[in-house]
Amino acid sequence: MPISRQPVSPRVRKRRIAVVAGLVAVGAVLAGCATAANSDSAVGDRPQPAASAAPVAVAVTAVEPATGSVSGGTTVTVSGSGLSKATAVTVGGVDATDVTVTDDNSLSFVAPAALNYTPAAADVVVLEKETPLGLPTSFTYAVETGIDAQMSYAMAHWSTYNEAEWGNLNPVGGDCANFVSQTLIQRGWTQSDAWHNTGAGAKWTPSWGYVPAMDDWFASSKGPDVERLSLDQRDQVKVGDVAMFDWNKNDTPDHVMIVSKVFTEGDKTVIQLVGHNKDFDYRDLDNTITVEHPGGNAWFWSIPA
Repeated sequence: MPISRQPVSPRVRKRRIAVVAGLVAVGAVLAGCATAANSDSAVGDRPQPAASAAPVAVAVTAVEPATGSVSGGTTVTVSGSGLSKATAVTVGGVDATDVTVTDDNSLSFVAPAALNYTPAAADVVVLEKETPLGLPTSFTYAVETGIDAQMSYAMAHWSTYNEAEWGNLNPVGGDCANFVSQTLIQRGWTQSDAWHNTGAGAKWTPSWGYVPAMDDWFASSKGPDVERLSLDQRDQVKVGDVAMFDWNKNDTPDHVMIVSKVFTEGDKTVIQLVGHNKDFDYRDLDNTITVEHPGGNAWFWSIPA
């Protein structure tokens, strides 16, 4: 049976047309937003992040010179990039001194002494506070001076006696002066009629192996070029100088050692020593004359560099 269609009134027809028209308009607006959001021109109108400069790569490319004295004091220039951030430099784990930043590509420092004055390679590390800048670069410690040779020898033989060449005088009163004389030979001093040891300790002069005679020889006009310094002049003492000790203050020295380290703690100059008898590499001066030998005295023979 045919379905009969009900006639639509003109008023309803007008409403339907209006609704359809409204939907078309909304669709056009929405389509317009989507189109605008994806259009090339709209991308260009958006705020863009500001371009930032590429960070400077931090690197240590070279040290010059690449070799320096085991006694320290070599001024070294570091080349690289990003170095303006540097606050410190270490060489073999020891702080360098006088670190000076020239610019982003260069800085300089003064190398410390090598560990135990031993020739060896050591890493140079440039730091920003405690953070390394770039990778370590190698620096080689070498024996370059007489003091270098003296101290390198002293540290090699303070506990391992070189008896094959110089003998051991402990059985005849003590080996301290014999050891000091050996280090001075390494420094460049030459044996003489007044000062020598031959035949591996078979024959030696008192000025070589007997402390009071050595002190007298240093003080004489025919002795070596040295200057006597008192305890009050300890701030003038240097590594490699000779230290004399009078345990009971009778003006006759009882012991002798070589200065192995000098540094400051506050206002105090700290002196450490290497020697035989009581074999030691860094024996503290003040502890020696106050705790070990209360009331003891000491003086020094300063050797020109």
